Amino acid sequence: MEQRLERFSAAMKEQGIDAAFINSTENFFYLTGFHTDPHERLLGLLVFPDSEPIAIVPGMESGQIRNSGWKHEVIGYGDHENPWDKMKDSLAKKSIAEAKRIGLEKEVLSYGRSESLMSLYPGADVADVAGILNDMRVVKDKEEAEVIRRAAKLADYGVEVGVKALREGIKEMEVLAKIEYELKKKGVREMSFSTMVLFGEKSGQPHGNPGDRTLKKGDFVLFDLGVVLDGYTSDITRTFVFQSVSEEQKEIYNTVLKAQEGSLELCKPGTRIGDLDQVARDIIEQAGYGDKFPHRIGHGMGINVHEFPSMSHLNDGRLQKGMVFTLEPGIYDPDVGGVRIEDDVLITEDGYETLTKFPKELQVIE
Repeated sequence: MEQRLERFSAAMKEQGIDAAFINSTENFFYLTGFHTDPHERLLGLLVFPDSEPIAIVPGMESGQIRNSGWKHEVIGYGDHENPWDKMKDSLAKKSIAEAKRIGLEKEVLSYGRSESLMSLYPGADVADVAGILNDMRVVKDKEEAEVIRRAAKLADYGVEVGVKALREGIKEMEVLAKIEYELKKKGVREMSFSTMVLFGEKSGQPHGNPGDRTLKKGDFVLFDLGVVLDGYTSDITRTFVFQSVSEEQKEIYNTVLKAQEGSLELCKPGTRIGDLDQVARDIIEQAGYGDKFPHRIGHGMGINVHEFPSMSHLNDGRLQKGMVFTLEPGIYDPDVGGVRIEDDVLITEDGYETLTKFPKELQVIE
């Protein structure tokens, strides 16, 4: 964490930023190593180029952040106290109460809180520091990659549980409950997002909602799930067919699989990010399903399940060693159903590693 703080402080100095206020729980965790959900309460981190940082947390959690290994100042406040007043007092004591340019996360900090922040530094210019942190977070170190690898293994297990639960007449929500129950028995406290279990025509909705739809012979079955482990996420999608498969279903499935394999072949440092999306899009379009692939090929992943970069065909950025992202092409037909195949991918020194490893060949579940 100290190295991350040093890198962030150095980047601030290069850009002439005198103080930065970090408000998102994700970036707070990234820079402090302490993960918490403050609900409506203020959580913040003040960072300076040449002074020690200051963490601002609800008083109920001030002991926890110290126990987590945070070695710098902590301002804990009660529900009856104004944390901005306490920050102002601390800044004055440290003689760092003046700044000509302050950094913040403009897509995160609310208007009301930005007013309070500006009251600490009246007249200061504002800079968005989200880009600095995105550039830092996009490349995972070995420890981060290992946590994500373990989270991906649990996602694989979730799919395995879901497949074993399938039987004619079972409801989507019943299968979903079995998956999450078994993962909690493995120690998973939180899913990366709302687990998806979709049967039949509902699998043709890219972001469908599980419900009381019962499983029938010939249905597509789509699982999309992930877990949060030690502050990092995973994300997997697998699609199956129940008991019998049509030629049309085979064609759709194999087209999606071919599209994903085409993207994976390009995965190595230096590849243009947009090419991963484009090659999959070309394969799906050539098969006649172009209008049924409505989303990008994937997204960056780490502390957030969706984070920088966007894996769109418009992205001119380049893959770097240590990047982790999803590759998830799909074809969705509201009448037949849909297929999506998604893996978590880590860029290595000369290629890639798929962190999610559940088999991808077409499986007909009996």
